[in-house]
Amino acid sequence: MALLDTLHRWAGGLLGLVLALLGLSGTILLYEHLWIGLPGTGDALRGDLPTVAATTERLMAMPGAQGIIYADERFGLHQLRFGKEAGAYASQSGEVVTRWASQWERPELWIFDFHHHLFAGDSGEWVIGIAGLAGLFFVISGVILWWRTRKTFRLRLWPKRMSRPAIVMQHRDLGVVVAPLLLISVVTGTMMIFRPFAMVMIAPFGSPVEAARAIEPPKYSGGPLAAKPDYAMMLTEARRRFPDAEFRILSLPRKPGDAIMLRMRQQAEWLPNGRSTLWFDAATGEVLGARDALAMPGGAQAFNMAFPIHASKVGGWSWRILMTLSGLAMTMLGSFAVWSFWFRRPKPVKRTTKKAALAST
Repeated sequence: MALLDTLHRWAGGLLGLVLALLGLSGTILLYEHLWIGLPGTGDALRGDLPTVAATTERLMAMPGAQGIIYADERFGLHQLRFGKEAGAYASQSGEVVTRWASQWERPELWIFDFHHHLFAGDSGEWVIGIAGLAGLFFVISGVILWWRTRKTFRLRLWPKRMSRPAIVMQHRDLGVVVAPLLLISVVTGTMMIFRPFAMVMIAPFGSPVEAARAIEPPKYSGGPLAAKPDYAMMLTEARRRFPDAEFRILSLPRKPGDAIMLRMRQQAEWLPNGRSTLWFDAATGEVLGARDALAMPGGAQAFNMAFPIHASKVGGWSWRILMTLSGLAMTMLGSFAVWSFWFRRPKPVKRTTKKAALAST
């Protein structure tokens, strides 16, 4: 038990700040659709085929346009991608509301990049993944360590005083209360970063091998991108195949020969951007392949639920409030863990050998 306590404290002192910042940034992102504050963010969704097709043709005709994230019921603006970090928001009728050349011009973009990559791309994902696994260890070991002192339980949202013993007591007792929420946040977040961990978690729902195969996008080859792709034809075919689905993401090929990809979300899908996908020949617009997310193996469908649970894209305001509590608790617990470990460590006991010797004579 002493070893577990030491590991818990040292790991918290080293990684607590990362988890605190992830908790804070994640909490902010839960409400991004409310604080972006641009004209049209609250517009009702207009998902009918003629409107979406006309707007797509108009927006994708803009020089450098590479893709669209379509508006949804929460956020009434389309988001355009122009390569690298450039982008724009546009109304559902096709008028550009604002543009940016760098993610640093839009707080929701750089906060998202920090929360998912720590501004460090793939390397940042590795750090977040390690912090996620450490967070899982913190929750489990913290509950085990709390059990010894359960009779002294006192729920405090803030330490009684900023001394190390008071911080440790508040950390211990608050941690055990929010442990179930922290477990959900940590597990779902780590699933999105570390694929091997995700495959372990979804194993009870089906074969991880089949799930991994279903999640990976297939490789399709086609002709070079046409000068004026017929987006209306593609959207019409997509709506024919998935009549009740929303248009979510349109992406042009990243390199010659790749396909145009269109993601849709069927009503039964939890994932906000869906995984019901069509691939079109970039030269002719003909369908190269399609994937029905609702027909994916059970393990793949379980994997697809991780993000909406983590980001409170399901469950309405009740679940969002619970995830808010989880994020704020992680921020507080991580911050105080670092503070108490590095700045409130117990002072070394002074040697009293001489005094003891004199007292014995």
